This record gives sequence, C-alpha cells and structure tokens, in this order.
Amino acid sequence: MWSFFARDPIKDFNYEILPENQEKSGIWTLSRGKRKTTGEPVSVFVYEVSQGTEEQTQLAKAAFKRTKTLRHPNILSYVDGLETEKSLYIVTEPVTTLAAHLKLQAEKGGASDLEVSWGLHQIVKALSFLVNDCHLNHNNLGMWAVFVDRAGEWKLGGLDHVTSNQGESTSLPPPKVINPDLERYDPPESPGGGGDKWTGDVWRLGCLIWEVFNGNLPRASSLRSLGKIPKQLVPHYCELVGANPKIRPNPARFLLNCRSPGGFMNNSFVESCLFLEEIQIKEPAEKQQFFQDLSENLDSFPENFCKHKVLPQLLTAFEFGNAGAVVLTPLFKVGKYLSAEEYQQKIIPVIVKMFSSTDRAMRIRLLQQMEQFIQYLNEAAVNSQIFPHVVHGFTDTNPAIREQTVKSMLLLAPKLNETNLNQELMRHFARLQARDDQGPIRCNTTVCLGKIAPYLNAGMRQRVLISAFSRATKDPFPASRAAGVLGFAATHQYYSVVESASRILPTLCTLTVDPDKNVRDQAFKAIKSFLSKLETVSEDPSKLAEIEKDVTALAQTGGSAATWAGWAVTGVSSLTSKLIRNAPAGSEAPPAENSPVPQSAAGPAPTNTASKGVQQDRSYVSCQRLCPMELTFVGRKSSEAVKKQSSDWSSGWDADDSWSNEKDADGQAPKSGRLSSAQEGVRLASDYNWDGAEGKSATSDLFSSVSQRSTTCFTNNHAFTPSGLSKAELAKKKREERRKELEAKRAERKAAKGPLKLGARKLD
Repeated sequence: MWSFFARDPIKDFNYEILPENQEKSGIWTLSRGKRKTTGEPVSVFVYEVSQGTEEQTQLAKAAFKRTKTLRHPNILSYVDGLETEKSLYIVTEPVTTLAAHLKLQAEKGGASDLEVSWGLHQIVKALSFLVNDCHLNHNNLGMWAVFVDRAGEWKLGGLDHVTSNQGESTSLPPPKVINPDLERYDPPESPGGGGDKWTGDVWRLGCLIWEVFNGNLPRASSLRSLGKIPKQLVPHYCELVGANPKIRPNPARFLLNCRSPGGFMNNSFVESCLFLEEIQIKEPAEKQQFFQDLSENLDSFPENFCKHKVLPQLLTAFEFGNAGAVVLTPLFKVGKYLSAEEYQQKIIPVIVKMFSSTDRAMRIRLLQQMEQFIQYLNEAAVNSQIFPHVVHGFTDTNPAIREQTVKSMLLLAPKLNETNLNQELMRHFARLQARDDQGPIRCNTTVCLGKIAPYLNAGMRQRVLISAFSRATKDPFPASRAAGVLGFAATHQYYSVVESASRILPTLCTLTVDPDKNVRDQAFKAIKSFLSKLETVSEDPSKLAEIEKDVTALAQTGGSAATWAGWAVTGVSSLTSKLIRNAPAGSEAPPAENSPVPQSAAGPAPTNTASKGVQQDRSYVSCQRLCPMELTFVGRKSSEAVKKQSSDWSSGWDADDSWSNEKDADGQAPKSGRLSSAQEGVRLASDYNWDGAEGKSATSDLFSSVSQRSTTCFTNNHAFTPSGLSKAELAKKKREERRKELEAKRAERKAAKGPLKLGARKLD
C-alpha cells in the first residue's frame, strides 16, 4: 500500500524523452520525445527545480499554467504535462526554435520572403489574440519565444512573463531580472510612461522582425539600420519601433496595414494559407477554384508546408469534401516531396479508392497522370484493386477514356499477373482493334501491343502478334497500317525464320502498293530488314539459333516500366495531324501520294530496333536501321465518320485465338464496316473540359448515340475476287442470297401447314 503512494510519477509518464538534439529556450530545456504507446513525435519542455532560482521556478509554474489554458492556432499547442517537486514537464506538438530553423534555412539558401511573411502573420495574429481578446501582455516576445512546427508554421510560446493589462497586480519578475541580456529589447520609455497597453509588445515585435532579417540584435540603437528588411515592410516596421509610444499601432492594425495591396503579407502564399485555415466553411465552388489555382502556386511554396499542411487538406477534401478530380494535380505535385514509405502510407490508399470512382473526369486524370505514381503501386494492388476498374475504360462510350485506358496499359502491363495480361487484356485489345470506330484508338492499340510484347508469355506472343499486326495492315486508317508495319519490325526477334518468310513478308508485300506513301516507305524498310534476316540465316545456318533465341524467351519483368515515359505521350502527333489534314471529309482515305513523310511529335524516331542486351550479327543489325522502330501513340481524328474494316479481314486469325472469337452482345460474330453517327465533330482528349459541368454534358451528348452498322466497302480495300467484286461486296452478296433462301424456306413451311385454327398453338 505504501509503495503505491511512494512510486515515482515520472515512470508512469506516457512520454519518453530522447537525449539527442536538446536546445536551451529561456529557463527551459527543449527536448525531442515520443509517446510510449504509439511512437508519435512530440516536444518536451523540461525545467529542473534544483538547477533554477526561486524566481525562475515561479516563472516556470506560471508558464505551465498559461500554456495549459491558452488555446489558439498560432500559440504553441499543449498536449500533456507533469509537475513534480523536482521538475516540470510541458509536452507540446513537435517544434524547433526559430533561431535553429532560420539557421537551417540559411544553409539551404535562406528562408523565402513568402515563408517569413506567413510566419510573421501568425505571430502578429497570436499577439493580437493575447492583447485584444485575452487582455494580456506577453512581455517576452523575441526569437527565443517563437517556435516552428513540421509544416514550417510559426507558433508563439515563451509564456513565462504573461501578465494582465487591466491593472491587476503581479508578482512575476520582469524578463531582464532573470536574463540581463534581454534589457536591449526593452522599449525606450519607462514602464507606465504613456502609450497603450500594447506598446511594449509591439516594440519587441519590431525587434523580432529586425532579427529575422538581420540576425542577432547587438544593441537597441541598431534598430535604426534597416539592413535586409524588405521595402514593403519598412514603413510598418518603422511604426513599431517609433520613439513615441502613442503612435505604435495595435497588432490587429499592423496586420491590416501589411495585408493592404502591395503590402508584405499580401501574396498568394498567405492567401492560400488563410483559405486552408477556413476551408471547412467555404462553398464547394470556392473550393473547386482554390484547388485549381493551387497547382500553379505549389512550386513556390515551402516543401515542408506542402507535405504537412497542404497534403492533409487535399486528402480531407477528397475523402469528405467531394472535391473530385480537381485535387489530383496538386496531390501528385505534393507527392513528389514524399519518401517512398510516406507515399505508400498517405497517397496510395487514396489513389486505389479513386480508381473505383465513376466520375469520368477523375478516371481520365488518373490515367493521364499514372506515370507519377505507378512505381509506388505493388502488383497485388494493381491486379486486385486497380486493373478491374481500369478495364471498364475499354468499353466506355467516350473515346477519350478508351484512348487513355489503352495508353495506361504500358505502365500497368509489367505489374499484371498471367491472367490479366495474357487473357483479359488481350481480349479487350482484340475487340478494340477489330471493332472500335475511332481510327487513332485502333492505331494506339496496335502501338501498345507492340510495346508490351516483351511482357507476354511466349505462347501468347505466337498466337497474337502476327495476327494482330496483320489485321492492322488492312485497317482503313493509314496510321493504323503504318503502326502494323512498325509493330512487325519492333517485335522482329519474336518470329521464327519460317514465320517471317511464310506469314510476315507476304503481308508486308501487299503494302508496297498502299495508297499512302508513308505506309509504303515503312513497308519497304521492314521488308528489307526481314529479308536481311532470312539472308543471314541462308548464308550461315549456324546463326539460326542465335537469331531465334528470343522466339520462345520468357516474359520480361517490369523493371523497364520507367523508361516508357519518353514515348508514352498524349495529344496528337505530327503523324496523325498530317494524315487528318490531307484526308477527305467523311472517310479515312489516305492522303495524296506526295504527302510528306511524317515524323513523331517527339522528334525523329530512333532507328535501333534491337532489344537492349541482345547481341546480334553485325549485318543483321545494320539492316535493322532501315526500319524505324519507334512506335508512337497518335491522337484521335477530328473529322467525320470513320469506316471499319470488313469482316473478311479477320479470316487470317487463328481459329482458337480469342482475338478472332470476339462476339457482339447478341452472340453473333462482329461485323465491321460500322459507322458511328456521333463521330462527326469528335475532339481530342486534351480538348475536353473535364472539370466543368458544361464540358461533361457536352461530352456525354457527343458520344451517347449508338454506333450504326455499315457494309459499304472502303475504297482502300483493293483485294478483288476473280468475279471482279471486292471481298466486302462478295460477302454482302452472299449474305443477301442466304437471307432470300431462308425467307423462301420459311414461306414454304407456312404454305404447307395451311391457315392456323382458332386456339391452335404456333410451333414455329
């Protein structure tokens, strides 16, 4: 029983004091600490009774009481405390002294005026709260009484000498009695020598401003030298340190003067900070506008402020404020300041939740900016929580969503498992390439397939690549045909010599008479490359094993995902732009033969086609340079309806390949040649207003109509039958004959049965 009363209360204290990085702050020792149960960081102010005088102990107890009872956003936050006969402990939010903070900033190039303006704004606001609302005088304002938290925000502390300004008597000794060095911060007038109740504190505020910009104040007379004080602040600073106490402004008045147009505290950083403090009471429209403007200003904001002040508000706005896609851009900008562990803890859970959103603006923003966070996503999250939501974009009625979904696969493919990559994704790619009514989307699907080929397993590569690229070479959109040729060349190492001779070269040879000159040029280069490959083996059969070593190679890992950023671009490339400008309205007919050979928007396409780390025969490599390998995404065409390829084009696919077994919703095989009635006036993905309601409604109206079927044979299809009809026309004729035969048989059956009697059941 007696051991209960005799136990040491310090042992039961819920906080552990860390011995390193201790700083002196007046009569207190500032130490870092942490909560024993959670490890949460805190700061602990410790005063040892045995090491102080009676007056200092009296001040420490007064400061303990004031810190515990005064609560304000700009005053040091009290968390916990402990008072014993031997010592006093005040636990606060984790902070450091202003002097140490400015020293650290000086090593990085110095604190910016934006940061200082907001810091002084907070201290003046706290001082105004004490003087005008609490009727208290601080009496101890200086560098030693200001602390900085993790977000870089300044907090007013040092409440040891706080007294009432309403004439109440006090027994606390003045600061200069405890520390004689503080006498140089006293105002020139004698105590009670006139002026208002705040005159002494605003004089010390002037001393604080001088020290922030110029360093330690050697003597009171140095206040006359402005030093590095900014010009916008000089007039207001001079009022603070004026010899006449009656003209020194109230802290609230000083704040208004500095916030006036052209004032030191009138800037975007202070405006943003003030908005964040009141964001909970702002209207939704105001929040939307604020987050839109915030992205432009974040680059000039201090890093710690972005991490610890802006980021929590962004996460809260998404979680509880229905801010939507507008928070994504500033969120990813702030994410650049986080470590990998912090990114995993704070942003990845939010991103995973965002992918399940049905908001189209949210989805397309995530797809467009996936490059910024893909490296932080683990494979389990991608396959189970992200990919199932992303694949819905392949069937979206909005072409911009489908376009960005295709491009995002370049970053997701290395993290997909066997089922999602080789089955689910290939199924969607087959449908897009065969049935999508947007030529550029079909083209981009071919491009993406060529880029992710190294990640497919060997069996899937054998089944898909040749069939897919062959189909692309018959596409009415010229860029798609060019992409099919480049796809063959970019994946040349995955084809055997037999396949190259029997399946690829015959396909490429038909393109040597293509109406589009760029397609012909690419076809000739690819043919020369494959012929060189065959010739190399013919001259030296021993090289066959080396050339075909990648045909059955295992799928690559996702280590090279980060290198795709250079070509995974958005918008319209020069390739598509030139094709669109020269194409006749209402069709996908290729441009004139004398059209210039286009290049990628990113610049000339590189010519080295071999995969890194693969050694090949010198003569073979030299021939590869004949064919540019850079597959580049193109933008969607902004013209009238785009015709699809005929159903006969799919006859070259393997019978057991999922690419050739795609069916419509009614269970019938897909028919190409489809026209979209909503295609006229289609804009590029970058042209949509994803934030405003007007843009959303326009987008939904633009692409809401149902695509129509058309069996018109495209003029580019120049594969004719012996009867003189094209394949598409012959197929149409056969379908018409078959329909007439079925109608005739149905009529014969009805005639044989005779008229139905009343109540009889019709069996057919």
